[in-house]
Amino acid sequence: MKRLAISAALALSSAAFAAGGTLVYGSGGQPVSLESGNITDGNSIIVQRQIYDTLVDFADGSTKAIPGLATRWTSNKDATEWTFTLRKNVKFHDGTPFNADAVIFNVNRWWDPKFEHGYRDSGKTYEIWGQLMGGYKGEAAGFLKSVTKVNDYSVKFTLTSPVTVFPDLIGSGYFGIASPTAIKAQGAKYGTPASKPVGTGPFTFDSWKTGDRIVVKANPSYWDAKAQVDEVVFRFITDRNQRLNELRAGTIDFTSDLDPQAAKSMKNDAKVDAVLKPSFNVGFISLNVRNEYLKNAKVRQAISMAFDKKAIVEEFWGDIGVSNASFLPPVLSWANSKKVPADYKYDPAAAKKLLAEAGYPNGFSLDFWYMPVSRPYFPSPKDIAEAVAAELSGIGIKVNLKTKDWAQYLQDRNTAPYFDIYMIGWTGDYGDPDNFYSAYYGPSASDDSGYNPKDLADLLEQGKAAKGQSAKAKIYAKIHEITYNAYVRIPVVHSQPLAGKAKYVKGWVPSPLGSEAFNKITIDGKK
Repeated sequence: MKRLAISAALALSSAAFAAGGTLVYGSGGQPVSLESGNITDGNSIIVQRQIYDTLVDFADGSTKAIPGLATRWTSNKDATEWTFTLRKNVKFHDGTPFNADAVIFNVNRWWDPKFEHGYRDSGKTYEIWGQLMGGYKGEAAGFLKSVTKVNDYSVKFTLTSPVTVFPDLIGSGYFGIASPTAIKAQGAKYGTPASKPVGTGPFTFDSWKTGDRIVVKANPSYWDAKAQVDEVVFRFITDRNQRLNELRAGTIDFTSDLDPQAAKSMKNDAKVDAVLKPSFNVGFISLNVRNEYLKNAKVRQAISMAFDKKAIVEEFWGDIGVSNASFLPPVLSWANSKKVPADYKYDPAAAKKLLAEAGYPNGFSLDFWYMPVSRPYFPSPKDIAEAVAAELSGIGIKVNLKTKDWAQYLQDRNTAPYFDIYMIGWTGDYGDPDNFYSAYYGPSASDDSGYNPKDLADLLEQGKAAKGQSAKAKIYAKIHEITYNAYVRIPVVHSQPLAGKAKYVKGWVPSPLGSEAFNKITIDGKK
């Protein structure tokens, strides 16, 4: 009996810790950067999620906040002070300790434009901090007042106004805690292919071959569940059809952002599984109100009426996408206004009449930018852009379709002279309407559109401070009405992104938040 017990224990141990092997992920593109806090794109965040941990984590497959590098957090009565207790005995991959000093170093890098290790003179912007936190140190709209060390394993954030969702917000995947020692040593090149990013996560950075792949290795000293594979290879495959072909050929093990039309054939495939990720996104078309034509609300309304959103969603997403008039995904529909119609009206004749009333009976020309990579909300950007362009031409708006390198695209949308119209989207970072609205209507999130009315900013601040779903619903209903009638960001789709995996890939639980750690994935049976 004793011998049997020992054998069983060894078997369990083997299953739990030592499957090993190389896990290959087919990524839709190359990361913009591996510097935490300095990216906004999903291709970067999914790699960073393997290297870095955040203070607050989220339960597998959900938006429920759970302990990460912080084991607990508390606030004062009005949610203007948040104190985080940090996990002890955690080390960065370079052997240096994780503690309060490391947290404060990272926050100052993102928040303080004058922080010596922010290297902003080298072009670093930390855009996402401004988007989600209202602004930077010294700016009136920014709601972080200070971050201070209580002791070696406790930090306190003091805010200028109440923010009830602050733990979820600082837990966003962008804000992984990096090694201060590594950043100081590598300086401005930190996060580039020539650097070595260092976090506390389940995998350590190994290599980045530009345009080809990134390799990360299992971290044998990880404080949480240790990786079940020896390494993960992220291969950059921008063509969604090639990703599916390589999945079927066995040259990659799993991938995301596939053509929704492939779901049916994948269900009958003996080697691969179709995986529908939770719908927690919005794909939309953004208009720049500084443009000589788009500054006229009648022109923007005409554009909203000129293309058949429902038909476009049916054609490109089938039954795994929905179209409506809300910036929020359906799971957050409790925050929508009942005064807003179910969707924007499709009426090309009325749209043409609106253009004439605005003074443009013969139309005009605009540049329409589409992204060069497939994203969860827009798996085939070029095809969708062409469909919208064809309908806009029907009311007299000649569209010049344009695109450019993904990193440059993200930068130029927020840089003068800005894009006239462009495609973009958002996958939620935490389960609150604040995340969607503040990311694209907040005071530091409107450089691209030029649209930032004070009444909307005031409501966003009230939404952050509200406690409970009932109180939040009243505020976000007003925000829904204002944004619907502005015709600045026109929602096209909320989709269930189609992913795929080989049948031997087990333990992968896609997060609604767009990225998850791969440390629980096994590939037993891979040949």
